[in-house]
Amino acid sequence: MHIVLLCGGSGKRLWPLSNELRSKLFVDILPSPAGGRESMISRICRQLDSSRLTDSAIIISHRDQASITARHTQDKIPVIGEPYKRGTFTAAALATLYLQSSRMAKNDDVICIAPADVFAGEDFFGNFRSLPDILKQSQADIALIGTRPTHASEQYGYILPGGVERNAYAPVTQFIEKPEAAIAENLLQRGALWNCGVYAFTVAFMISHIEKMGLPVHYDQLSSLYEVLPERSFDKHVAEKAQRAVVLPYKGVWQDIGSWDTLCAQLDSHVFGHGEISESSFDSYIVNELPYPMQIIGVPGIIAAASPDGILIANKNNSNEIKAQLGSLPLKPMYGEATWGSYRVIESSIEDENTTVTTLNTTVLPGKHIGLHWHRAGCSAWTVLAGSGHLLINGQVTQVTIGNQFKITSDSVYSILAETRMVILEVRIGEPEDEKNILFKNEDWNIIVELAGSYETK
Repeated sequence: MHIVLLCGGSGKRLWPLSNELRSKLFVDILPSPAGGRESMISRICRQLDSSRLTDSAIIISHRDQASITARHTQDKIPVIGEPYKRGTFTAAALATLYLQSSRMAKNDDVICIAPADVFAGEDFFGNFRSLPDILKQSQADIALIGTRPTHASEQYGYILPGGVERNAYAPVTQFIEKPEAAIAENLLQRGALWNCGVYAFTVAFMISHIEKMGLPVHYDQLSSLYEVLPERSFDKHVAEKAQRAVVLPYKGVWQDIGSWDTLCAQLDSHVFGHGEISESSFDSYIVNELPYPMQIIGVPGIIAAASPDGILIANKNNSNEIKAQLGSLPLKPMYGEATWGSYRVIESSIEDENTTVTTLNTTVLPGKHIGLHWHRAGCSAWTVLAGSGHLLINGQVTQVTIGNQFKITSDSVYSILAETRMVILEVRIGEPEDEKNILFKNEDWNIIVELAGSYETK
């Protein structure tokens, strides 16, 4: 069996902590059994480990989030970067063709896709082991996992089973997507399950659907078409059209953390960061990533969240409206993470029509480097605020430490390697960094130095 974790999302549901680069999956806020905090994706990685399923898993995410995904999973699970976000069907198709093209999966192998933004019991992933046998025994096209609803929610999809069979799974008679409250209440009385978004099927079954869509069944060819593909849902285009589907009920804890309200229910503290909540503000929460204190007085049941991306004050019950309120606004992330560390935009201003000034605080983790960059235009002034490491500019390597200052001018090739945790204050004048400025990312530092020298000779 091959497990495919689907990492998607626009980063708006847990705004302002989440953004296009750091979606809700990567927010280190959930309590960890070992103490401290962990993200949703880190939690799933830990649970896969305990179920001995890590070696069977791959992750598919947008390519802009591939680095942060690798960091949060400690490079334990391979990450496939999608060129564009094109829905769960397209992501599942790309993952299937990747597994087939790399000869990791044969036509009769079972693939199990699952969302990566789930909060479930420690035994949840152990149930995945049953799905290949259930598919074989039932002769079904798809096997799913559903969970018993705790209330009549309008936020989840429902599965209506046709009665439990002797092998603990049941045939699916109907899929209902996010019904109104009255319909949801009726579904509960009829024994409906919440759809966990977990689907198991064979490689051959998925490839037949890819062909039905008129899409190529080769990984490279599908990748090259991604930009022009429409967004397609696996639920709508595959699951709901399956001739025979079966569901395995899961009786443990399961929660789709899709809003501040559902996230707060899993937290072990009401205050994160600087702030205080008065006694008259019961059931309120502060999640503050800024260095400025927040105070809540006489306002019960709210979430007050602050980050470099903005500030949210909302009644918890209405907090899921943030996605619609942000709409399609082109929100430029003010905080981001990568395999090498993180950065925070302190200030960005346009001095005139030709000059942009951006001030950033960048953290590089010990033993990590930022990759080889080409400063195409403008210039940057860097000051080392903490730590030590090696600076590479135009083929020359220099030892740098706290208090050192240096300038990177237009058309320079540069990188930095941290020996200890480094914090750098950067003032960038000119066009912002983008992917085109990164020449090489993941190579060893010695190779980066070599590549910088060869680049200079061109």
